[in-house]
Amino acid sequence: MNPHDIYAYGAVSSSTLYRIAGDFPAAEGYAEITDVLHMTGGEATNSSIVLARLGAEVKLDGNWLGDDEGGARTKAFLADYGIDTSRLPLRAGFEGVREVVFAAGGTRTIFGTYVDLQQKASWNRPHADDIAKAKVVCLDPFFEEPATLAAKMAFDAGIPVVTVDCKHDNPLLKHTAAVVIADSFIRENYPDADLEDLFREYQSSNNGLTVFTFGDAPAWYARPGQAIQRFTPFSVDPVDTTGGGDSFRAGIVYGFMMNWDDRRMVEFAAAVAAIVCTRFPGVLNAPSLDEVSRFMESAGASRDD
Repeated sequence: MNPHDIYAYGAVSSSTLYRIAGDFPAAEGYAEITDVLHMTGGEATNSSIVLARLGAEVKLDGNWLGDDEGGARTKAFLADYGIDTSRLPLRAGFEGVREVVFAAGGTRTIFGTYVDLQQKASWNRPHADDIAKAKVVCLDPFFEEPATLAAKMAFDAGIPVVTVDCKHDNPLLKHTAAVVIADSFIRENYPDADLEDLFREYQSSNNGLTVFTFGDAPAWYARPGQAIQRFTPFSVDPVDTTGGGDSFRAGIVYGFMMNWDDRRMVEFAAAVAAIVCTRFPGVLNAPSLDEVSRFMESAGASRDD
C-alpha cells in the first residue's frame, strides 16, 4: 500500500461550474454565462486537491463513483494532482454524485444529488489500515455512521482528525482534534444563537481546536477552557469563493501534519483560503507551499488582531 500523509474521507462528485455576469438572478430572471468549467466537487475532494498542491500525499475515500463520464473525469482530475483514489473504482451501472455550481457576484449557488446519495448510503466503509498509515485524517461529517467510525479509529490510533460543519452534539466531535464551522452553517442551523454561547458549546463538545469562520470578518479559535482568540483574514479581491472553506480546512489539516501551534495553523489556513478565492476556479488552481509563504510574507504574517 502506498504511503500517504493524509487520509481524506467524504463526498466525491463530478461538478460543472458556471460563472455568470452580475448577481444570481431572481426567479424567471436571466443571467449571462461567462465561463463553464468541469471540475470536482465535495468537501473532502476539494480539501484533498488543496493539500496535494501544498505537497502532501493524499489518499481519498468516500462515496462510490459511477462508471460514466462524470466518474471517469473525476478520477482523471484527481490523478492529475497525484491523489490516491484506489479505494474509488468506477462502478458499472452506478450513477455517481453530480453537482452544478453557479458563481455569481462573489457568491455560489449549488445544485446536486447529495441527498440522494445519503438516502442510498452509496459509500465505502473506511479502512483502519488507511487511517493507521496517515499523519492526519481529513474528515467530512455528512456520512454519519462511517464518519463517526473513521473518527473513532483515528482517535484510538492517536491520529488527529480535522472535520467541518457539524452540529455541536455530533458524536464524532468527541474524537476530533479540530472542527471548522463556517458562518453559513451557523446561520442555517443556529440562526438565533448567541455566537459566544454557541462557541462555548463547541468547545465543550470538542477536545481539540474549535474555529468559527466569518468570511472577511475575524475568525474565532480556541481550545477547551481558553478565551476566544481572533484572527483577521487577509484582504483580497475575491474572484471565486467556491471551495474557500474547504481550502481553509486543508490549511488546518496541513498545520496538524506539520505540528504547528494554533495561531500559525489558523494564519496559514486563512492565507490558503485567501489565495484560492482570488483564482478561477480556485481549488483547481490552489497555491503551492512556496506561493503561500510568499503571500504571507508580503501580507505581513503574525499580525496582532
